[in-house]
This record gives sequence, structure tokens and C-alpha cells, in this order.
Amino acid sequence: MTQQPLNRKARRGRIFPELIMSPEEIAKEEADKKAFSDRCRPIFERLRPQLIEDYYNWFLVIEPDSEDYFIDRDSMAAVQKALAKHPQRIFFTYRINETGVCGRL
Repeated sequence: MTQQPLNRKARRGRIFPELIMSPEEIAKEEADKKAFSDRCRPIFERLRPQLIEDYYNWFLVIEPDSEDYFIDRDSMAAVQKALAKHPQRIFFTYRINETGVCGRL
């Protein structure tokens, strides 16, 4: 007995089509992220010269409203310290080096 091949149609499309964002929503989110980053960067630039000697390549987590910062060798440990003090806030993470970049490009 031979089996006939099944003619299945490939279904194409989004898994959750109801979660599609409009271009305006995407642009607004990007603008919000940029504005938040622009608030954190001056704090990092002010702290970097003081910290780069003793904490090179450690992680620096900044909460821009209070200007509190948290330092640790591990990024998640630094975030946990920040969340312990400010549980409902959003943070920005930098690496204490010449550029502040955390990962590879």
C-alpha cells in the first residue's frame, strides 16, 4: 500500500495578529526610549571619571529621577540592587568603560 503525499498549505502570517503595532506606536516607543537614554547619559558621563579607575568593566545601573546608581560585576546583581531600592522604576545599564557599551556589536 502506498501513501499519497499530503498537500498541506503553508500558513503564513503572524502568530498573534492582534499584537501588531502601528508605525506611529513604534515611533513613539523609540522616541520614549531615546528620551530616557538622553536623561541617563549625562549622569553616566559625570560618574565615569570617578569610577573607571576602581570599577573598570563593572556594570552601572542608573535611575535618572533620583540619580541613584548601583554598581556590580554582574549586570543582574546590579539590577537586583536597583530594584530593591526602587521597585517600580525603570533603569538604564551602562558598562564602566570608555564607551559605556555593555555588549558586542
